[in-house]
Amino acid sequence: MAASEREGIWSLHAGIFPENTASIALHASCGFHHVGVRERVGEMDGQWRDIVLLERRSDVVGV
Repeated sequence: MAASEREGIWSLHAGIFPENTASIALHASCGFHHVGVRERVGEMDGQWRDIVLLERRSDVVGV
């Protein structure tokens, strides 16, 4: 995240399968917020799955 801010990137996104609660919690602890659910955009084992969309926006002024 620090490297992205140094490069002027102010918004990071993550898409995670809903049952992966550990990853969702880890992202939340890093400042990511729940944005919504994208339906049938991630494929796993031949099935199209929903993903939870998370976003983190920089607090650094000037980014």
